[in-house]
Amino acid sequence: MSTLQDKYSGVVSAAQSAGISNLQVQEQDGILYVSGNASNTAAKDAVWNALGAIDSTYSATDINLDVQVSGLAAGANLTVATEESNLNIRQEPSTEAAVVGKASKGSSVTLVEQTSDDWWKVKTADGQEGYAYARYLRA
Repeated sequence: MSTLQDKYSGVVSAAQSAGISNLQVQEQDGILYVSGNASNTAAKDAVWNALGAIDSTYSATDINLDVQVSGLAAGANLTVATEESNLNIRQEPSTEAAVVGKASKGSSVTLVEQTSDDWWKVKTADGQEGYAYARYLRA
């Protein structure tokens, strides 16, 4: 095992624990490349948090982390996974945007579009469409 793989072993184990698919770990020209597909944003966050534990400023130039949330198909059923409260459905993909609906914890919403890593456009059971914070959605 190389020194870089030793240094970033926490990132690689986090990726394995989070169930990152197509996980590739390779070293080239003094840079460790880690890539793969996460099944949800929480899995992706777990890998980035492991890097943050090693390099809190995320300024390391000897690692290239490329973990993408794998595309869920439009129409996929998602479960609201908030801690306690309802999930706000917003008019625009921003916490500043007006709340146009709410989805209760444990309820299902339908994916319309994975707009970004953070915000997904969803449709509630009663037909309300808007943007929800992806961290609180589980496929």
